[in-house]
Amino acid sequence: MNPRTKAPTSKAPVDWGRFANRILVLQGGGALGAYQAGVYQGLAEAGLEPNWISGVSIGAINASLIAGNPAEQRVRKLREFWERSSSIASFVPPASLDPMRPFFNAMGAASAVMMGVPGFFSPRIPPPFMAPEGSLGAISFYDTQPLKATLEELVDFDLINSKRVRLSLGAVNVCTGDSVYFDSMKTRIAPEHVMASGALPPGFPPVNIDGQWYWDGGISSNTPLWYVVDEAYRESGVVVQVDVFSGTGRLPENLRQVQERLKDLQYASKMRFSGARLKEQEELRASLRRMLDKIPPELQSDPDVQRLTAISTRGEVALVHFTNHHNTRSSDFKDYEFSRATVNELWEGGLGDVRSAIERQAWRHAVELAHDIKVIDLTPQCQENTP
Repeated sequence: MNPRTKAPTSKAPVDWGRFANRILVLQGGGALGAYQAGVYQGLAEAGLEPNWISGVSIGAINASLIAGNPAEQRVRKLREFWERSSSIASFVPPASLDPMRPFFNAMGAASAVMMGVPGFFSPRIPPPFMAPEGSLGAISFYDTQPLKATLEELVDFDLINSKRVRLSLGAVNVCTGDSVYFDSMKTRIAPEHVMASGALPPGFPPVNIDGQWYWDGGISSNTPLWYVVDEAYRESGVVVQVDVFSGTGRLPENLRQVQERLKDLQYASKMRFSGARLKEQEELRASLRRMLDKIPPELQSDPDVQRLTAISTRGEVALVHFTNHHNTRSSDFKDYEFSRATVNELWEGGLGDVRSAIERQAWRHAVELAHDIKVIDLTPQCQENTP
């Protein structure tokens, strides 16, 4: 995972110092999470370290590795996790074998299905249909205890719970259907909280926390953007959202491409919808502020007026967006294709996207979504997620 491109020397894209919250938002996506690790390395090179990280599924694992280590160790710990995860299919084919890359990728995905992923999950023996009904073995194909051991080795949970970096992990309550966020500002975070965020059924079993069972947060929402935007709306914040599934793509030409496109659409962030909702909210806040200005001074101390005044303003927000458009030729199994070649390519792709954005000063093309809210898409436009 040694990047071949030169580190940039140009100015960082966003002045994080003027924002109260510097937030990194990481989507779920299995093996595609290696792209997020590369993006983080690029941000760290530019001096952009977050003080709040929110993640779902593989994004929660990456988030815990970042928040649970000192700044100077984060990239190394991320690399340890991803090199361990890709160790079974560690063969990186030379350029002369590039035409065979789809075949090697398929073999990498098959090895994950049959043998699991080191340090992450292992196949259940006996398989679910032979396990006692009602047991965890009967409702999942894989055991995620290897992930717990990996987290305990690579993540300092005491550091996370010191609250130096805020950590928010999305999950879903299996029985109530409620979307839940385990937030280090409110909850003492343990390996089980990370595992719950990544417990995607039927592959992985639900995780019990305080008597409640939880599954992967991506079932409800694969991108935890709204949690961080709503949680501290009165404070200013720059939000760097790193998506591994693309909402845009080409018309499929065969059934495998149909499955890949379907997966992209299911798990991609709904940025257009989110932007429309955010714009509508800010227009309502502006209307509320204008109405409150018309209230006589003697009513300003009324509790209802004070409550409305509190929600009528929002701090400045900059939404910075990176999306993985790198085609590793892993088709519809790209989220469980943990081969070393693909992991390296995704990592370097994320790192390269950050460096490219800095070199071409792409942040200058910000879109004014609403008053004091800007959207900056730093994904290189020349790339295309071809099937």
